[in-house]
Amino acid sequence: MPINQPTTSLENNNQDIVISLESPKIVPQQEESSPESNPRQVRSLVDIYETCNLAILEPGSFEEAANQEVWVKAMEEEIKMIEKNNTWELVDFPHGKDIIGVKWVYKTKLNPDGTIQKHKARLVAKGYSQQPGVDYNETFAPVARLDTIRALIALAAHKGWNIHQLDVKSAFLNGILEEEIYVEQPPGFVRKGHEGKVLRLTKALYGLKQAPRAWYSKIDQYFTDHGFRRSKSEPTLYIKTQGQHTLLLSLYVDDLIYTGTNTNMMMEFKEDMMKTFEMTDLGLMSYFLGI
Repeated sequence: MPINQPTTSLENNNQDIVISLESPKIVPQQEESSPESNPRQVRSLVDIYETCNLAILEPGSFEEAANQEVWVKAMEEEIKMIEKNNTWELVDFPHGKDIIGVKWVYKTKLNPDGTIQKHKARLVAKGYSQQPGVDYNETFAPVARLDTIRALIALAAHKGWNIHQLDVKSAFLNGILEEEIYVEQPPGFVRKGHEGKVLRLTKALYGLKQAPRAWYSKIDQYFTDHGFRRSKSEPTLYIKTQGQHTLLLSLYVDDLIYTGTNTNMMMEFKEDMMKTFEMTDLGLMSYFLGI
């Protein structure tokens, strides 16, 4: 079955960044339908294991998680990250203000071969109770298109560049809030002697309507301050040039891939990112959004 090779183009000028990838044209062949000519689709091991883990490895409630040491440690790590980031402050109950509830969400992260990478507990605000114009204003945040990511990967492969991957820990906790938001103390971590108090948020929490927007504003400002230009046609694609060297990156919420012409330039970028944000260096990209 002939398949046309994808083509990529990169325009590096002061106007914009353009990465384009033509869709492969597949010329179908006429075949008689039979079990041999129409086999079942094959799923990757990681997809199969993720489905199984929903029932086997991930607790459905805080009460269930509280009885398993691995999930207790995961919750403690999340609270430690939140408090280290100065996300909230304990205050007296504010009369006349809405108090947003919170809940725990549990996820088992897997390696490409289906083995367990880590257990993650996420404290999430019940954002569905927020009132527009009162608890939040803007909510929109751009997300990288898969076509853009595929184009970046194709370009790197064509040029022989390595692609590296970073994961921002608790990314939304970095977003600065403009609104006055209060949440209840998290299950399992209510401070003794202060049961009647609540938490005032100074930074965003997962689940809040404005959390994605706050995080994007924060990371976009970081990239701009460090010499990157944002594409006008793809707001999650950034480019930085230093003389003859180029660094390209694409951001998908809290996952980031980057590539370029110069190893030292890429190393400096990674080191500065890891000083500014809590991050996990995933090394060379091997598995990203199912690609």
